[in-house]
Amino acid sequence: MKKNAAFGVLALLLASAAHAQSSVTLYGRIDSGLEYMNGVPAGSGPNGVATHESSRFRAESGDWGTSLWGLKGTEDLGGGYAAVFHLEGAFNTMTGAGSTDGLFDRYATVGIASQRFGTLLLGRELFISNGVWDFDPFGQSNWSSASLVRGRNWLHSSNTISFQTPNLSGFDAFGQYALSNATNFNGNGTTPQGRWDGLQLTYTTAHVQVRGIYDEIRDSQNGLLDDPFTASREYTAAVNLFFGPFKIQGAYQAIRTSGAPATSGVSPTSLDHEWGGVTWQISPAAALIAAVYHVNANKGAGNATLYTVGGSYNLSKRTLLDFQVATVQNSSTANFGLNANNAGNTVATDNPLSGHSQSGVYAGIQHSF
Repeated sequence: MKKNAAFGVLALLLASAAHAQSSVTLYGRIDSGLEYMNGVPAGSGPNGVATHESSRFRAESGDWGTSLWGLKGTEDLGGGYAAVFHLEGAFNTMTGAGSTDGLFDRYATVGIASQRFGTLLLGRELFISNGVWDFDPFGQSNWSSASLVRGRNWLHSSNTISFQTPNLSGFDAFGQYALSNATNFNGNGTTPQGRWDGLQLTYTTAHVQVRGIYDEIRDSQNGLLDDPFTASREYTAAVNLFFGPFKIQGAYQAIRTSGAPATSGVSPTSLDHEWGGVTWQISPAAALIAAVYHVNANKGAGNATLYTVGGSYNLSKRTLLDFQVATVQNSSTANFGLNANNAGNTVATDNPLSGHSQSGVYAGIQHSF
């Protein structure tokens, strides 16, 4: 009997040791709210162009942050190395539907991690342009740093190889390279994605954080850099300043093409995009945020400015209430909306009429697990 008890204790200890060497974490975020917006296109004239504007009130998912769920895992390989994986997918809380890009549209990676040498991953990831998230006062909410570049800053990258260095005296580097998987190295229309790549350098201290990002997205149809919103080079310089309860953030982005415009009509070949804002942490639970975003497009495509204020209140460590009020003001030839809409037909894209403004209010609740 004592022998059986001893074997039972030994088995329990071995099981505990094995469990300690590997782990899997389930996590997620659920974001829902109500949204009012005016300056919304309505009616249908020639070629589907809106004939007038209206307003709407609707339930919305993910305005403050994408609703998502995921799994992260690690296995200790010994010698300071670990095998790691990351699966993450987005979904709509209002309908329960998952992303049209697949179950794990945000992350589907596996690789090797080392505290000494860094982390090497293979698979699908958020593209490196998402590195502005840390420097955006509204953390790339629906109405923020992706809006005036029509989603250029929050893309997802397939066929990706990435490497993150450890922190070395405040410096770290991150690089991505995504294969087109086509016979043409940059892309030739046979695969849904062209070649994408980028490099990010960051320096962090207690009071200052600075980041530079270079990234390139090739047109999947011809391998060219022919549309500032979908196939271009992007150069980003960003800074965070920390002063007690205040965080001041700013960034400048130069977006450039090198080929013929991908679309006919008013089609810019370069964009200059900048923003600045401040977050006031009033208390451990409450924060107020104010920011201004601006874009200027060449070739007569105009310019636009997005003004926004908002904030959050934490009911607990996992649950918060949030709100945002925003307006985008367009020059006579521009039609940027609050959301990161595609360029073109205003009925299909939800953009306001050229030269018109669009304003909105959002309030919601977010829970993380």
